[in-house]
Amino acid sequence: MCRNIRQLHNFEPPATSDEVRAAALQYVRKVSGASKPSQVNQQAFDEAVEAVAQATAHLLEHLTTNAPPKDREAEREKALARNAVRFGTPA
Repeated sequence: MCRNIRQLHNFEPPATSDEVRAAALQYVRKVSGASKPSQVNQQAFDEAVEAVAQATAHLLEHLTTNAPPKDREAEREKALARNAVRFGTPA
């Protein structure tokens, strides 16, 4: 998975539509190999982002789990600690 796409399921508060769209945009960029499409491809790119965002929102709405929701700030702190170990930077 692309490192820029974050897990969106089972967080409190739930993922926002902006987070879903950002994940969709990153996915389409990765698949297309273009961070900014040419003018001739812009419509196809935008349609793909919208379709992926809708599919993602649908998936998130229908997933179920017995696990307690994760805290966004606690997960952020864990990620910073992992990065500090991985890259040798202060947390």
